[in-house]
Amino acid sequence: MCLSMQRILSRVLVTKTSLMLGLGETDDELIETMTDLKQNGVDIVTFGQYMQPTKRHLKVKEYVTPEKFKHWEDVGNQMGFASGNQMGFALTISGPLVRSSYKAGEFYIKNIVQKKNKISEFVNC
Repeated sequence: MCLSMQRILSRVLVTKTSLMLGLGETDDELIETMTDLKQNGVDIVTFGQYMQPTKRHLKVKEYVTPEKFKHWEDVGNQMGFASGNQMGFALTISGPLVRSSYKAGEFYIKNIVQKKNKISEFVNC
């Protein structure tokens, strides 16, 4: 709800979220989550490996393989995350060292904002 409300309030806002894998999540749970994110207008999703920061935190249940990370990137792309269309995500990044602050998409995000600004200027004429 919060992300979809932000999208309504700002035409230039780019929303990004990250999912940490390796906590026992199922494929069905990830598909459901990605669908919810897509329906709420999230532009960018990243997938990374959960790492237990201290012994007081949740333990890693699974170390996700590079092939599985590639699978989730492909799923995101198939859902429209990389197509740039209005119905899906603009970018999916997936890998064991990817974090929510991952920098690989920074220039891409800047480009999205510039395009949205141009569209907004055109619409407001």
